[in-house]
Amino acid sequence: MLIGELATASGLSRETLRFYEKLGLIHSRRLPNGYRRYIPETLTLVMYIRTAQQLGFTLSEIGREIPRFWQGEVSGADIAQVLQNKLADIDQRIKALQSLREDLAARLASACPLRTPSTTSPHPATVADGSTRGAARRA
Repeated sequence: MLIGELATASGLSRETLRFYEKLGLIHSRRLPNGYRRYIPETLTLVMYIRTAQQLGFTLSEIGREIPRFWQGEVSGADIAQVLQNKLADIDQRIKALQSLREDLAARLASACPLRTPSTTSPHPATVADGSTRGAARRA
């Protein structure tokens, strides 16, 4: 299967396939004319990569699992564990984003959004007499 055929069958661009190959996610054999020839199973692998990306896995994470995938060392339980770990990671990121959102909302409700709620000292742009001369230039 040539790169154009793989691109058409997978719905990916030739450039994406070349990028996957550069990362070592897929492999081809070069023909004498320089064309890339892929084994038919590469289409299955490319579809696995796309599905994993849609589930939130990075190409680096996918790359770590591909050798096991092709060697038949991945059981249904292994896949379930990888997905469970990813779910826990996503939950942790959601919590961190929720905390960030709450902090931003609290700052928007304050008189000075850049001052932390526990800060009682004047804003750095405030001069000794309490005015804010030059604050716009320093911001």
